[in-house]
Amino acid sequence: MRFKNRGRKIYKTKEKNYYGKSPVGKAFSVGLTVLLLGGIGFIGYSVAEPIMKYTKKAGDSELPQPTTLPTEAPTDDSGNLIGAAESDQPATNDASAPVVETEAVLGFSLSSTDLISGDVLKTALKRIPEGSDIEYVEVPLKVSGGKIYYASNILAAKHSGAVQGQMSLSEIVSAIVQDGYKPIANISIFDDNITPATFPDMGYITLDDGSQWLDNAFDAGGKPWTSPFSQTAVDYNISLIDEISGSGFGKVICSDFTFPEFRESDVEFLGESVVSGERWQAMTSAANTFYEHIISKGSAMYLEVSAADVLSGSEEVLQPMTLKVNTLVVNIDLDAIRYGVFTGDTVYDFSGTAADNIEKMLDLIADDISGFNVIVKISGANFNPSDITKAAEAVKEYGINSCIIK
Repeated sequence: MRFKNRGRKIYKTKEKNYYGKSPVGKAFSVGLTVLLLGGIGFIGYSVAEPIMKYTKKAGDSELPQPTTLPTEAPTDDSGNLIGAAESDQPATNDASAPVVETEAVLGFSLSSTDLISGDVLKTALKRIPEGSDIEYVEVPLKVSGGKIYYASNILAAKHSGAVQGQMSLSEIVSAIVQDGYKPIANISIFDDNITPATFPDMGYITLDDGSQWLDNAFDAGGKPWTSPFSQTAVDYNISLIDEISGSGFGKVICSDFTFPEFRESDVEFLGESVVSGERWQAMTSAANTFYEHIISKGSAMYLEVSAADVLSGSEEVLQPMTLKVNTLVVNIDLDAIRYGVFTGDTVYDFSGTAADNIEKMLDLIADDISGFNVIVKISGANFNPSDITKAAEAVKEYGINSCIIK
């Protein structure tokens, strides 16, 4: 199966039918129109001039403001705009239009422990299967929970204790490139319980007294979460993205666009916005902002989503008509789905082989991801390497040419 970008929909309006007039009627109409326009113009000028003089403030320019007139864009013999990028061409609903193939991304994902030192990283790169045509190495620079595994210079990251790694970005990139691979960065976004503990305005704040919200009682291990409604939290992620993008990572995967689980009692303290049906707008707005920053640095942004969350309908950031990013990394965690995926009254069984489960999941979420370029990420600590290899082969047989194994 091949996923195609459906493009934008084109809406056309229907033209109304008008009945023609006789030649005498047409002449009479034209004459009457000229007289009316002349009279309206005279009256308008007579009234407007004193009003304009009366309302004009001192210091207003008497010079007319420049006006930009529309010009006809140059086109070639085929009617295409000259000098326009492919994405600038008008959208078409022609089903026979050729599909633009994207670069195949075959990658291997490291773990955060692989970034302890340069020697550990070099050893980790030896785990990449030989003869697998793997070209890219995914590096988890900021992971779920908020820890950062490189020597970040962002003050908020250092002050909160989020920085765990000692290697610089340039050292990480150099080690990967010297081994013959290309690095891809992965940045967890809103699954962060560290920075809001130090900077409460990055998290969810109660309406009554402005105190910090926790996902459980403090003595029961309750944690704060960074909030997409917080501009401070968005700015913090932007600072990390700007630091990472363009530093040798040509591709940046942004993951964990997620909300915590809110209870009814939480809504009383935080307000209806945290459970509103429109809350996804905060996520997509942040994703689009990150996209602009990443491409401005010369890198490409990929958006990672959980296949299980897509199937259950809880991956709220996945809004094709709103998102600017067009490449998805669909993470199929074989460990997470092996006991089934629950979606309301339906339970989807994934008790087959790794390859069978991959194919079944792709079938189930095909409609949800069909408008994007798709990279499948396969993870599963309870499956042996041969199972993961067969699952990667199933992805290729399915018609998707990009895959990252973990």
